[in-house]
Amino acid sequence: MYDKKVQRQEGFKPLSNTPPDSFINKLKFQARLVLDFETKTVYRHLQEFMPKMQGKVVDIGCGQSPYKHLLNSQETQYYGLDIEDAAKNFYYDNSQIIHFDGQHIPLADSSMDCFICTEVLEHVKEPEKFIADVYRVLKVGGLGIVTVPWSARYHYIPYDYYRFTPSALTILFQDFSSIKVISRGTDITVIVSKIIVAYFRGLLPPKIIILWGLKILLNIVIFPFLILCIVVGHLSLALSLGSKDDPLGYTVCLHK
Repeated sequence: MYDKKVQRQEGFKPLSNTPPDSFINKLKFQARLVLDFETKTVYRHLQEFMPKMQGKVVDIGCGQSPYKHLLNSQETQYYGLDIEDAAKNFYYDNSQIIHFDGQHIPLADSSMDCFICTEVLEHVKEPEKFIADVYRVLKVGGLGIVTVPWSARYHYIPYDYYRFTPSALTILFQDFSSIKVISRGTDITVIVSKIIVAYFRGLLPPKIIILWGLKILLNIVIFPFLILCIVVGHLSLALSLGSKDDPLGYTVCLHK
């Protein structure tokens, strides 16, 4: 059973990733792509691969289906899967999904043409069994996109178990006929991402409320530095500045 006391230890919870399905949500989504480099780098790779997908596509651990809009609705049939308890515990809602236990996918063998699994694998206790079930539901010749974090804080506590190297990912997906692991960002992008998180965490009310004004004043003073960091972060992506051996995460492109 999930322990809510453990969840309260997570002082700076991840923000819900909502799809750009309204004017306000489009603004939120674009702001996230500017400030959240984890989401930005995931989105860059999904933009490249998802529009090419055809047939039945299952989004495993879909949350609020923030990337569904990248699919060609005329050429694909979308299936979103997620755990019902996770949605309740982490305050997101998506009524148009299939609930499952997080391990056994409730779909027939070789029934899906493609699959998407973004920032989910680190939350799976037994990734080998999970991947075997993903393999089971995918058709021969089917395509898959998996993203995992590398330089990410402990999140969705206590359901955060692993960080995967490219070597580990190659072993985990060895049954697939084709595996390509791509770095998401560089060490410079990571540094910028950490600075942004630290800045916004600094806006949270401190335990001693009288110090809140001091924290806000400090954040106002360093705001120009924050803007400079954001620019540097986007340049690191555009120009591949820095080392790809210490990225924000990895994208795995798969063929069965």
